[in-house]
Amino acid sequence: MGSIGITTFPTDYSIDIAVLAAKAEETGFDSLWVAEHPVLPVGAKTPWPGPGGVIPKKYADVADPFVALGRASAVTDKLFLGTGICLVPERNPLLLAKEVATLDMYANGRFLFGIGAGWLEEETDIMGGDFAHRWTQTRDSVMAMKELWTTVESEYHGKYYDFPPVYSFPRPVQRPHPPIYLGGHAKNVFKRVVTWGDAWMPNRITPEDIESGKNELKRLCEESGRDFSTIGITVYGATPDPSIVDELFSAGAERIVLSIDSIPEKEALQQLDGFAKDFL
Repeated sequence: MGSIGITTFPTDYSIDIAVLAAKAEETGFDSLWVAEHPVLPVGAKTPWPGPGGVIPKKYADVADPFVALGRASAVTDKLFLGTGICLVPERNPLLLAKEVATLDMYANGRFLFGIGAGWLEEETDIMGGDFAHRWTQTRDSVMAMKELWTTVESEYHGKYYDFPPVYSFPRPVQRPHPPIYLGGHAKNVFKRVVTWGDAWMPNRITPEDIESGKNELKRLCEESGRDFSTIGITVYGATPDPSIVDELFSAGAERIVLSIDSIPEKEALQQLDGFAKDFL
């Protein structure tokens, strides 16, 4: 059996992320992940890709993930802290690289960089992203950040981001940089993971999908000469059913992340305790 993590949408009406993080570490969960939506456009027409197609209220209410994880880092020592996921096209890589490195510094190398390109077109447009080519933009940003994390005089010249030599510190504690987890299960995600990522992190996925995805990752690694053992598989927001979780692990997942609702402290800790009894 692999590792069990938790994820939540921290809000101003839900459990303090510091309380949740400390209890999660004490209980034995391996990681805490938080989502990102800088804004939720009023009247957005893009349907939510989850069940029912209606965007949940918490998507408008969620706090900034880096501030939330920074708070969580101060009350934990071993718990991995991840973005699930950071909307890369909606952030400037010069600032994002510093936020990632700063969080990794204060967490002493415990940050996991879960990323995605977004699904809400109106939000991406407002935040300055190129929705039609958002994965191309995401790759450009990641390549720029890798330069900022790994070189003293960093420069980058790409399609979306172009800057002359700059100093960007601190460096991440993890070298060369925190692992990059790519969300989604579109066909091209496997090429992206093998080419410039470190792990695959699908959401709303079946054990059969995990098995076929793992086989595709292996095939691409063999083609490119990459060591498959360097690629992780984390299932995000899995159904909290022990039999399904067991099947996901058997299919090749290394970590399963379960969702804690955006609810007050007493109820959230009861939910966490229930997960601990069922899965740890």
